Amino acid sequence: MKKIIAMLLVLVMVLSLVACGNKADEKTTVTMIAAQYGDKTAEWWAGFEKKFEEANADIDLVVDVVSWNDIYTVVNTRIANNEQPDLLNIDGFADYHADGLLKPVSEWVSDETYAKFYDSFIAESIVDGTVWAIPDLASARALYVNTDILAAAGVEVPTTWAELEKACEAIKAYDPEIYPWGVDMTTDEGQAAFAYYTWNNGGGFVDKDGNWALNSAENVEAIEFIIDMVNKGYTNNDPANQTRYTLQDLFAAGKIAMMIAPTQIESICAEAGNGVNFKAVLIPANEGKANATMGVMDRIMCFENEQTDAEMAAITKVVDAFYDDQPYAEWVVMENFIPATSTGGEICIQLQPDLESWINLVAGAQFYPAAKAEWMDVKQGTINVLQQALLGEDVQTLLNDLQAQIAG
Repeated sequence: MKKIIAMLLVLVMVLSLVACGNKADEKTTVTMIAAQYGDKTAEWWAGFEKKFEEANADIDLVVDVVSWNDIYTVVNTRIANNEQPDLLNIDGFADYHADGLLKPVSEWVSDETYAKFYDSFIAESIVDGTVWAIPDLASARALYVNTDILAAAGVEVPTTWAELEKACEAIKAYDPEIYPWGVDMTTDEGQAAFAYYTWNNGGGFVDKDGNWALNSAENVEAIEFIIDMVNKGYTNNDPANQTRYTLQDLFAAGKIAMMIAPTQIESICAEAGNGVNFKAVLIPANEGKANATMGVMDRIMCFENEQTDAEMAAITKVVDAFYDDQPYAEWVVMENFIPATSTGGEICIQLQPDLESWINLVAGAQFYPAAKAEWMDVKQGTINVLQQALLGEDVQTLLNDLQAQIAG
């Protein structure tokens, strides 16, 4: 009997050691969906995963890079199947917050990393006094003009809508094969087109009190103006389907004279090698209205997945590693965007000195009202308004319907 008891004790000890060994071998998994910004995005994240796991052997980082065309469908499908990632890199956050799906930033971002962000960027992700997402990068939009085409057509860089229309008329007369003005009203960036024209007519998505004001007189006038420009043949021929990526390539080929775009257009022109001479200036505004600069910011957020303490600690490590100054700055420069951190910004300016003016520009820019829970519906709604207006429907009626749908 004593021998049997002794054997059982040895067996128990062996099994305990095996169990402890297996437990030690277990890894904490962190999942993430990241937006694809360019051709190098997936490769960069693959490299980040590898380096991170080499430095953190106890963490398994799984990053799925998804194109902007598909990311909303992918994320919503994952949420519907209760398979949302731990971390998500996308633009809007308010609808996820409204559905109770997000963790506050204070639970997963270290104090050291949080201190790096520009205050104006953080302010765009606050709801009821709580920060629910952090910025990963930003961009500002400016009017890019082909200076050679404008000079050949005998026109100056337009600063008002009246000057813009006259310039387009002259460019069209100079060379009918050149599109005077590039416009993207696609599902990719139609909401940006809505912002360009309404903001530069004293309108926009909300009024001074932050209430939805989609059918304001200023907005109606602005959308009617750009639709009229399309109908007069002053723009690219298919604004509902030609994205800014297509337009940027056409600009780099000397086929578009003027278009509103982010900083990436400069590297696109350089890579194209067509010798296009250009400069960036303020977006034209209607007579008597202030020129508005548009800022665009994407975010990283953390889903509430009932994570353990170990999982939350792993998530914080991932976030800290991503915002580590040198690699973060190199990523921002690679993607041709504006950094969201002051420390990363200093390195970015060293790597790419002309970014300093863009960083200063975006600090005073207007942003989408993405902290409002209805934003994603408004975003899609403004795109629908533009596309239906292109088909000849009445702008005032379209905006009235959208306002009623959103504001009730």
